[in-house]
Amino acid sequence: MTPNRMRRRAVLGLPAAGLAGATLGQLGPLASRATAGAPAILKPLPAEAFIDYGTNAETRWESVDPHRYLTPQSRLFVRNHTRTPQVDAASYRLRVHGDGLDDAAGVTLSLADLQRRFRTVEVTSVHECTGNGRSFFDTQQGTKAAGTAWTLGAVGTVTWQGVRLRDVLRWAGLRPDAVSVQGVGLDDEYVDKGQNLGHVRRPFPIAKALDDALLAWGANGEPLLPDHGFPLRLVLPGWVGIASIKWLGELEVSTTELTSPWNTRWYNIGGPLGANPVRSAWELPWDATIPAGRTAVLTGRSWSGAAPIARVEVSTDGGTTWTAARLRPAPGPRAEGHGWTRWAHTWHAPEVGRHELLARATDLHGRTQPDVAAYNPNGYFFDAVVRHPVLVS
Repeated sequence: MTPNRMRRRAVLGLPAAGLAGATLGQLGPLASRATAGAPAILKPLPAEAFIDYGTNAETRWESVDPHRYLTPQSRLFVRNHTRTPQVDAASYRLRVHGDGLDDAAGVTLSLADLQRRFRTVEVTSVHECTGNGRSFFDTQQGTKAAGTAWTLGAVGTVTWQGVRLRDVLRWAGLRPDAVSVQGVGLDDEYVDKGQNLGHVRRPFPIAKALDDALLAWGANGEPLLPDHGFPLRLVLPGWVGIASIKWLGELEVSTTELTSPWNTRWYNIGGPLGANPVRSAWELPWDATIPAGRTAVLTGRSWSGAAPIARVEVSTDGGTTWTAARLRPAPGPRAEGHGWTRWAHTWHAPEVGRHELLARATDLHGRTQPDVAAYNPNGYFFDAVVRHPVLVS
């Protein structure tokens, strides 16, 4: 055993041997399952703020406060594969292991270990479900896709508190030939059509792990809510939401490419999905009524998983003419990373009748929302300009 390895075990008070065969179940009472008949989501879901899909819940855009930049956890969408577990923070342990470490048996870390031994950082990022906008494949393009019929509310911007994954991996003895990391959740095992696929898990490249990946215990300065991953979650800023595993119980580090159903069977379009596309949404109800003949100031938000937003164009006549929206600066000082961009448009004396509002964003990498999104059967990455109907009367 290397001196560094012995030091790590001494710091954490771990035995010098015996972890090689440990499983999640042997690391203590990590998660107490909800009682039979308990809801899949634990936080309140008021009808004026959420569309309740059972295991999932979508934020209503008309409930978004145009003066608030960050999304409170109480108003953040929820995407569960099964149901929210209740995890005991005191006995919680994260296992980090795999042949991508000097010692494949790995180490275990408590929440206190992470908070005490590594530098705490804050990163602001857009957090978004891969299927956000899925319903528009059907309602706007005429081809229905499988899955929760999200409109555009499966998204929020959060400032996460936690530690760099790279710091933890290097401390644990990361090998230079490691290529893949896989996070495993502590929620119930997922059963699809009678097949038990095990715990939700998804691998990602070591490059992302060493870039901006976080192990987060806080959101917007508060402890994570159970529905959002308490006591610890993985956060891959800008990437598909499934990559940011909640209730993180295990990290496997490998010298070979890891796979799971969540990057092969799902969340894959010719290859595993990474950074989210560019999208925009108006902060208005669907079929909102706007007074005729008066000036209306309309607001919205645009975001990209790859880069900050460079410009937003809007149309109030269904796309015949376009005008640059006024971009609103994020309140500062902000944590590192990037969230969404708020914008506003003044509509002068709109005429009576039905109208379609459109918003089209372009990010600093030059990615622009198209008129038509490329179809895929699972309804991922709907990035086309959404046609938002309103009535002027």
